Amino acid sequence: MTSPTDYGHLRAELDGLTTEAFRPELAEIDRRSTLDIARTMNAEDATVPAAVAERLPEIAAAIDALAARMAHGGRLIYAGAGTAGRLGVLDASECPPTFNTDPSEVLGLIAGGPTAMVTAVEGAEDSKELAAEDLTAVKLTDEDTVVGISASGRTPYAIGAVEHARSLGALTIGLSCNAGSALAAAAEHGIEIVVGPELLTGSTRLKAGTAQKLVLNMISTLTMIRLGKTYGNLMVDVRASNEKLRARSRRIVALATGAGDREIETALSSTDGEVKNAILTLLGGVDAPTAARLLDAADGHLRAALEAARPH
Repeated sequence: MTSPTDYGHLRAELDGLTTEAFRPELAEIDRRSTLDIARTMNAEDATVPAAVAERLPEIAAAIDALAARMAHGGRLIYAGAGTAGRLGVLDASECPPTFNTDPSEVLGLIAGGPTAMVTAVEGAEDSKELAAEDLTAVKLTDEDTVVGISASGRTPYAIGAVEHARSLGALTIGLSCNAGSALAAAAEHGIEIVVGPELLTGSTRLKAGTAQKLVLNMISTLTMIRLGKTYGNLMVDVRASNEKLRARSRRIVALATGAGDREIETALSSTDGEVKNAILTLLGGVDAPTAARLLDAADGHLRAALEAARPH
């Protein structure tokens, strides 16, 4: 059972966090009109991208290190509790349909397991040991990258994940929203997006959550660009698993090649619906087996495969 002394220590910690600060000027916000509150909240949200912009060099350095690991077979593993954990799981779950990654390549771990995605699991975030157990369960290796996510930067689960990963030689990134955080200190790459106190005191699903979502978007998207999962700004590794994505596949091939509908259908049919391969057959003037071979030799980078297909 937690003693009053422990609670006093925890309260002192929270009092020192920017994300937990009380804003007297908003003490009577509940007496304002709905439109006025909405304007205030919108103005708060508008400050988040600027806070992210201040940390772009650190974000880019972390992404370059991550992409280098993934290019050699490493995985990207997010770890967090509560909102932070849910954002990591969300980002991981969107990689397979967007970039045709295997579900095992980008993982999201949340304190308390899958149940915690929709229901709070009390106490799970307070355990460093649980984080180590979760990473052991997914067979963490020194080729992988672990991104600990915590708005406060003091969540034991996120810190424990980074500490355990670093002890095994894995690359570690700590994403928080407070300066001088324990999470950033524990990680090889610390990223601190200081967005300031929230509209609702301590509700870090607001600005802090938005900041984390923006950074996670960058981490996954830019890493996949570096890994050759795109051609320009086209998602050429998209997995056509439903009608909307099949239509998107055809549109991507059209945008990349300027080919007509009949040519596109023929190209996609010959490549079993693989968008990247279809583009290469059309722009490189090669057949489907050759396209597959060239892409394999280029580690999936379409630009490099095109260079190899075109006579010099």
